[in-house]
Amino acid sequence: MDKKILTFYKQFGMYTNPGLYQDYLKNDLPDDIKEIGLLMRKSLIHRSSLDEGNTGTNTDLRFGDMTKVPWWRQTEDDLLQTAPAMLAELFRRDKRGLALQRKAENKLILTCRYTAILVASILKSKGIPCRVRSGHADYFGAGKVSADHWINQYWNAKEKRWVTIDVDGSLSMKNENIDPYEVKEGEFDFPAQTWLAIRKKKINPKRFYNAGGVYGAVTVLWALFYDLHSLMNSEIYYKHLPRMSRLPNFRKLTESELKKIDHLAKLMLDPDTNFNELQRIYSTNKEYRLLTGGLL
Repeated sequence: MDKKILTFYKQFGMYTNPGLYQDYLKNDLPDDIKEIGLLMRKSLIHRSSLDEGNTGTNTDLRFGDMTKVPWWRQTEDDLLQTAPAMLAELFRRDKRGLALQRKAENKLILTCRYTAILVASILKSKGIPCRVRSGHADYFGAGKVSADHWINQYWNAKEKRWVTIDVDGSLSMKNENIDPYEVKEGEFDFPAQTWLAIRKKKINPKRFYNAGGVYGAVTVLWALFYDLHSLMNSEIYYKHLPRMSRLPNFRKLTESELKKIDHLAKLMLDPDTNFNELQRIYSTNKEYRLLTGGLL
């Protein structure tokens, strides 16, 4: 692996930079990946877990007693978009910060992107190359549909390879054959491969959806742009997307524009080999780089 790439993924971006919490993440948290993951899962509640209450995967209260969470508590995705924002609120609610025995009412209500950002922030603080990845996963249900999802890859220096992990899904996978700390090739639907398969009509785009209830190829394109930005250490928020991928505009994309996206997807099939070209595109292509959403 090119040392330049590993150095790049040791660096913090706007969302993963822990600021004044870096020493805490580096020195006070365990070094073992699974121990870090368990700390995360015991400190955060996914909005779907909150909605389901003490049923489903939370029948044994592994995520805490949802009846103890204040009735007015909603997802905090819009409020805590960066690592230091999440950490500051964790400490405000419980002075121990990340803790295994954390009361349900003191946990943060956040989805997979936020878990992945915190994981990346922790590992980068410890000097471990790490990156956030976006795509879809079908191992939360019967495998018939694939939901939008965010995970991590960290560099295993001893084995000299990227290891794909899913901390957010580590306690809620319905497919017991998948190890969340060693997600194998083909078990997670990376958007580049999915997009190209849809374009070649090899898979049904209706199999893919996002939490907003949108199905089809457009959700894969959104994941492709999330993944591109994440590969560049900029883990953009759900609502921030290139204008061309917004639903009305997506339906109007020309074949020429679609072929340009195909080219991007082909490069992203192997982001390490094509790292320099992806950096060039990210630095020069306004259509992919400039985002809309919120006040943007």
